[in-house]
Amino acid sequence: MTLPSGDFAPELALAHELADRAAEIAVEVFGREFEVRKKADLTPVTEADTGIEAMIRDAIADRFPGDAILGEEQGLEGSGSRVWVVDPIDGTKNFAARIPVWATLVAFSVDGDTKVGLASAPLVGERYAAVRGQGATMNGRPIHVSSTTKVAEALVSVADLRPWLERPDRGAFLRLCAEAERVRGFGDFWGHMLVARGAADAMLESELRTWDYAALQVIVEEAGGVMTQVDRSPLADGGSVLTANPALHETIAARFAQAD
Repeated sequence: MTLPSGDFAPELALAHELADRAAEIAVEVFGREFEVRKKADLTPVTEADTGIEAMIRDAIADRFPGDAILGEEQGLEGSGSRVWVVDPIDGTKNFAARIPVWATLVAFSVDGDTKVGLASAPLVGERYAAVRGQGATMNGRPIHVSSTTKVAEALVSVADLRPWLERPDRGAFLRLCAEAERVRGFGDFWGHMLVARGAADAMLESELRTWDYAALQVIVEEAGGVMTQVDRSPLADGGSVLTANPALHETIAARFAQAD
């Protein structure tokens, strides 16, 4: 299917459809007993993860049969310039612990550039979406990052603390946390989306996979934010992530770059 240049309305519409269907599956599983298994990498997986990814793969194959799909549970299928990137349940540990902060992430990219991103958190009641060049929304309303410029006035969100204490740049991390006005543990997709809508000022993670950040990146950037590794280098599979408004991103990234 050939689309006019810059027009990704069909892909965005499909992402919303997938999110609706994923929510039905996930909420049903979340509301009853379910098994939590360990994958080879020792991370948890549930029937919600596998069921949602299977549904998404089938739907994309039906709507856009030539597109490739990269998913957390089944890896890469297909090839070409058009690639969908899917995390069926971002925050599976939360899901398994009956904590309602988890989301389905859907991204669509062309030649490695993410054009569409969607993060659907049904039990939090938040759905974030963005199309490259068209801005970002939460529940259909435009969002934008904060205007905070000083670390001492910033709310900094972090995910798991332990990996930071084992990194060579832990000193920069600890100094940042000590200086920030508030530090809160809003992990997974939510910390980045809080930055995108201006509720938090920065979010740091020591390691993320492609399916963890692909959808979030375009949402953050279309909301006026910056998302790179902590030393300003481009995002990479398995690398660190710093999400912030432009002023704080520059300040924080400079500190980590000096630490290297």
